[in-house]
Amino acid sequence: MRRIKIEDAVGMVLAHDITRIVPGKFKGVGFKKGHVIREEDIQSFLELGKQHLYVFDLPPNHIHEDDAAIRIAKAICSDAVEWTKPSEGKSSITSKQDGLLKINTAGLLKINNIGEIIVSTLRNNNPCKKNQVVAATRIIPLSIPDQQIGILEKYAMENDPIINILPFRKLSVGAIVTGTEIYKEIITDEFDRYMGNKIRKSGCELKKKILVPDDTGQIAWAVNELIGLGCDLIITTGGLSVDPDDVTKSGIMQAGAKLIKYGAPVLPGAMFLYAVLGETPILGLSACVYYHPITIFDIIFPRILAGDKITADEIAGMGHGGLCMNCAECRFPVCSFGR
Repeated sequence: MRRIKIEDAVGMVLAHDITRIVPGKFKGVGFKKGHVIREEDIQSFLELGKQHLYVFDLPPNHIHEDDAAIRIAKAICSDAVEWTKPSEGKSSITSKQDGLLKINTAGLLKINNIGEIIVSTLRNNNPCKKNQVVAATRIIPLSIPDQQIGILEKYAMENDPIINILPFRKLSVGAIVTGTEIYKEIITDEFDRYMGNKIRKSGCELKKKILVPDDTGQIAWAVNELIGLGCDLIITTGGLSVDPDDVTKSGIMQAGAKLIKYGAPVLPGAMFLYAVLGETPILGLSACVYYHPITIFDIIFPRILAGDKITADEIAGMGHGGLCMNCAECRFPVCSFGR
């Protein structure tokens, strides 16, 4: 690499992007790699603080930062994501579809421990939209030995896709609203307002909603009724507290479901129940979903939509990040809750 005064660099080709920053207004590429330096560019370079340029001579068996970024992206990405042309040596990785972001965290750690290579991602299990940036990669120096990229490619092959998107499915959802006070119309059923809208906005169909009293047998019957209708997911609300007359859990068990987890270290949503009947997941939600705009449902539901398997240990692990801060302006999922 040779150091040359900017005044002597006219006619030379830039070996890397030059960043331009206007405080509070702009940060981006001032001059692109490959730009042929002209006499009229000199003042602009000086304003960018570039009194000298470094002309880069690529060492033997090294690859340039842009080429390295593309090879890294190709190695770590599944077919569900794509990458951008590098800018300032960085390639962004975007989702091709709405879905659930899956990061192979063990493989990602290996790659970021190679040295001089970075891959930065959103958190695992983050719901994402089509064309959303979910990760980015670059190397730290201007070039890197080809051998190091080869090590990364080997790690990536051994660890399945490092970055993947599971597409969201359009499910047929059945709902069971428990509570004698709702069943007898003493109070108004608010399921459609608070939960039905979320289900429909996800693209799913609310196939049937059944209101039942706080009765174990009636709840069990409703579960099996929805199973018989072919529902892909069953959601129950209410009846999951420690009160003796709250029998939703008993009704779900009487229907023949297998309990995966009752109780979650997530607030709001501690009285959460997760069970399966055959291949159909059952989400038992407490009354908090009728008050808080974001609860454990909003963490679990995207994973169900993506067909992701959820274990009891994973639910237990949700305690780390499981406390909602109840912000005045909710920005979920762009926050720490469930992350």
